[in-house]
Amino acid sequence: MQKSHLCLAVTFTVLTSISQAADDNYIAPRNEWGQPDLRGVWNFSSNTPLERPAAFAEQEFLTADQVAQLRARAESATIDPDPDNPDDRLVGYNQFWVEGTPLSDNVRTSLIIDPPNGRMPARVPGAPVAFGGLGPDTPGELPVRFTVGGIGKDGPEQRGLSERCLLGFNSVPPFMPSMYNNNVQLFQNEDHFVIFNEMIHEARIVPIDGRPRLPEEVQQWTGDSRGYWDGDTLVVETRNFTDKTQSFRGTGISANMHLIERFTRVSDNEVHYVFTVNDPQAFVAPVTVLVPMLKMEEELYEYACHEGNYGMVNILRGARVEEGTYVDAGSN
Repeated sequence: MQKSHLCLAVTFTVLTSISQAADDNYIAPRNEWGQPDLRGVWNFSSNTPLERPAAFAEQEFLTADQVAQLRARAESATIDPDPDNPDDRLVGYNQFWVEGTPLSDNVRTSLIIDPPNGRMPARVPGAPVAFGGLGPDTPGELPVRFTVGGIGKDGPEQRGLSERCLLGFNSVPPFMPSMYNNNVQLFQNEDHFVIFNEMIHEARIVPIDGRPRLPEEVQQWTGDSRGYWDGDTLVVETRNFTDKTQSFRGTGISANMHLIERFTRVSDNEVHYVFTVNDPQAFVAPVTVLVPMLKMEEELYEYACHEGNYGMVNILRGARVEEGTYVDAGSN
């Protein structure tokens, strides 16, 4: 633990990020090929909940009074209630890295925009469901399709995908706001679009030149993506995911998923990232999410994932120590 005044709005659990509506009259700048220019580093931090809290019922947008109340509560969270009591300023050092606070105000009550109630559609009965976590291991069978946590410690295959440095917990297509590293850099040329997530430096190279898809039997961790322009919106459709990941929200098998992502520049400083997950074997209806992305002037630096190099060894070694079966190879 360490002393800190960083209570911040990251401890404030509800709502504050995208604009209510895009400017219909905005015309995106063009690149050298005449395409809307989406290039740059964009931040998608948000503390708006994925699903609409029940208290808001059918209310899609916050009122001006509600926004003001939420701002006041967020600001009060940064004030030390008792400056003379150092215990009131103690937080875990990891809190420093949390970036749950968005870069602009939001008036939406959920990131989900369809279904209209802002809630996840029902799961299909019998669909695989598994959630990992930072606590005790989650009982389950191989393969481990979730990203954080694991089902055991007998070998690396029993750990989550992010612990193995295979996929990030906020960069698996589709990408979603999470605790930190909510940054993505977009690249363009005439016939390719690149989505480069900061977390575990995942780069998806998306052809936009009309070439055919890969054969159905060729499966990949991040699927097979093809893009095309629909007016000023770049649409990316992805299939051919591996069966070793989940469709969305801990449910389904990605091999059954059809993912549609839309990138639209709505102002000089904002891109709307809208994705639709369609997996009839996981959910009774598709779900569509709108995530705002705000322009950053900073550069992305390498995210060198070392869980697989150091963390994994220590996780397995610690389990052997607890069992009493650990033998230090260097002691002989």
